[in-house]
Amino acid sequence: MPQFFLFIGRVAAAALAFSVLAVAGQGQPYPPPQNVLQLSASGSVEVQQDLLSLSLTTTREGTDANAVQGQLKAALDAALTEARKAALPGQLDVRTGNFSLHPRYTQGGRISGWNGTAELVLEGRDFGRITQTAARIQTMTLGGVSFGLSREQRAKVETEAQTIAIERFKLKAAELAKGFGFTGYSLREVSVNANDQGFPRPVRMAMEAKAASADSALQVEAGKSTVMVTVSGTVQLK
Repeated sequence: MPQFFLFIGRVAAAALAFSVLAVAGQGQPYPPPQNVLQLSASGSVEVQQDLLSLSLTTTREGTDANAVQGQLKAALDAALTEARKAALPGQLDVRTGNFSLHPRYTQGGRISGWNGTAELVLEGRDFGRITQTAARIQTMTLGGVSFGLSREQRAKVETEAQTIAIERFKLKAAELAKGFGFTGYSLREVSVNANDQGFPRPVRMAMEAKAASADSALQVEAGKSTVMVTVSGTVQLK
């Protein structure tokens, strides 16, 4: 019996010693990284904007909410019917935008009427098809014009800019490693971020509020976008 209790006591003492060592080990901070360099490099490509987004809107007002909503719906349905005749995936995509109805109030806080707005968006790469279709729509007027990059164009240009950024990152890392007296480096962490900035061009307003012919279509001219990719991270000098 005494030997059994002695054995248990030794096991408990060993476990306690291990626990103390583990706690002590956790209290020891990791040594700071040595010879680690943080840097970044960017690559940019300028490209012609190939996506046109044209917004058509209409507003209605009245004392009856249902009547105003019905007028908006009728105007939007007529515009959709006309736009769908020319719709072509990627070249002219049609979608509805904002549709809202808001009350008007008197000074006493009572509802005196209703204001409503409906929106139709024509978007795609065929600028001529988009503007001519907009000119044929009689129930809505021009609300806004914007340019951008199609998904295909953006992906292509981002790949080009990314290649440039990576090569510049590697070159800069090699030059800095050599400058600090090292023979090379290895990657530790790296992140890649992309964005594009558009440079809008003026839009020539050659379409009346309710133009009836394709000859009076809105004249548009796209600008350019600069797609930039930045590669940043840390390298281990060696």
